[in-house]
Amino acid sequence: MAKKQSSFLQGRRIDPAPITGETKLADLIDNAFLAYNAARLREACQLFTQKMLQPDVTIGVTLTGALTPAGLGISALIPLIQAGFIDWIISTGANFYHDTHFGIGLSMHEGNAQTSDIVLRDEQVVRIYDIFFDYSVLLDTDAFFRRVITGPEFQRPMSTAEFHYLAGRYVLERERQLGLKNKSLLAAAHEYSVPLYTSSPGDSSIGMNVAAKALQGNKLAFDPSLDVNETAAIVLAAKRGLIQSNGKDGTAHRRAPAKRGPRTKTKGRSAIFILGGGSPKNFALQTEPQIQEVLGIDERGHDYFLQVTDARPDTGGLSGATPGEAVSWGKVDPDRLPDAVVCYLDSTVALPIITAYALARHKPRPAKRLYDRRGEFMALLLAEYQKSKRR
Repeated sequence: MAKKQSSFLQGRRIDPAPITGETKLADLIDNAFLAYNAARLREACQLFTQKMLQPDVTIGVTLTGALTPAGLGISALIPLIQAGFIDWIISTGANFYHDTHFGIGLSMHEGNAQTSDIVLRDEQVVRIYDIFFDYSVLLDTDAFFRRVITGPEFQRPMSTAEFHYLAGRYVLERERQLGLKNKSLLAAAHEYSVPLYTSSPGDSSIGMNVAAKALQGNKLAFDPSLDVNETAAIVLAAKRGLIQSNGKDGTAHRRAPAKRGPRTKTKGRSAIFILGGGSPKNFALQTEPQIQEVLGIDERGHDYFLQVTDARPDTGGLSGATPGEAVSWGKVDPDRLPDAVVCYLDSTVALPIITAYALARHKPRPAKRLYDRRGEFMALLLAEYQKSKRR
C-alpha cells in the first residue's frame, strides 16, 4: 500500500530550469528564487504585481534610508509612478531633499567607502557611504528651497503634501529649463498628482531651511494634524470604494460609496509597500488606528502589507515589527494576513527587482491623482467621524 503523501508536501517541487544568457529577469524570479530570502523576494514581486496592482487597490509607499541619493528615484520610483503603480508616498524628508539635487541639475557620484573622511572633508566632498558629492550641492539645494518658499503661495500653514506639490512645480520647471527629463521624484509626483508626505518634516535639510526662513518672518509652517488626517482620509476613501481605476480610458474612476447597513462593508482595498521602516512606516500604518481607535469609525485594517527591511523583530523596534504584530493594533486586517510578505533584504537590491518584475508582468494603471481629491477625502472622513460615538 502506497504511503499517503503529507499535506506539507503540496508545495511546488524544486526542479528549476537551468539559467542561461537568454533568461529574463521576471522568469528568473518566478523559476529560480525558490527558497530563503530569494523566495520571499519572489513572493514580494508576486504579491505586488498580482494582488496589489488590482484596480480597486490604493497603494501607499513608505521610504526610509538614502534611496534617492542612490538613484532609485530615477531608476525605480518615477517609473512606478508613471505606470500608476504608486498612489501616495510617505518618506523621510532627506529622500525628497536629495532627490531635488537631480531635478536642479546637480550631480552625485559613485565613490569608495574606504576613503578617509578627513581627506574628503579637506576636499569638501560629502559622503553617504559610497556616494560622493561636492559640498556645494548642499548649498545650492538649500538656496533653491529658500528662494522657492519665499513665494506668496507658501506664506501659510499647510500639510507636507501641499508643500511638496507646490515645490514640485518649481523642480519640474527647473528640469524643463535645463533640458532634463524624469530626474526628480518631486517633479514626477507633481505631474501625476501623487501626494508626498513627510512624517517628521523638521528632520531634514528642507525643514532646516524652512526654520531658517521663519527667523526672517516667513509664514510657512507644516501642520502635522493635516498630515495625520489627510493620510487617514486617503485610506478611508480607498476602503469605501471611492478610488477606482478601470484601465480603459486612462482615467481613475470616482465611485460613490454604497449604502451601508449596521456593519460597514468595504468596497475597495488599501495596500502598504514599506521600504525600510522607521517613522514613515508607522505613519502609514497608523492611519487605521486613527480611523478606528481615535475617530471611532468602523474599519478593519490595511488589506496588503509588503515590507523590505533588514531589521530584526526581536529588538522591539518598529522597523522590524511583523505584520502579525500590526494586526494586534488594528493596522492590518487579520483576515488578510496571508497577503502579507516581509522580505529581509536591502531596499537598494529589492526595489529595482520588484520594479522590473512589475513592469514586465503588469500593464500600467491609470494615475489616480489623489492629491487633487484631498478635499473630497477629508469631507468623507469628517462625515463619518461626525457619526461616531468617540466625538
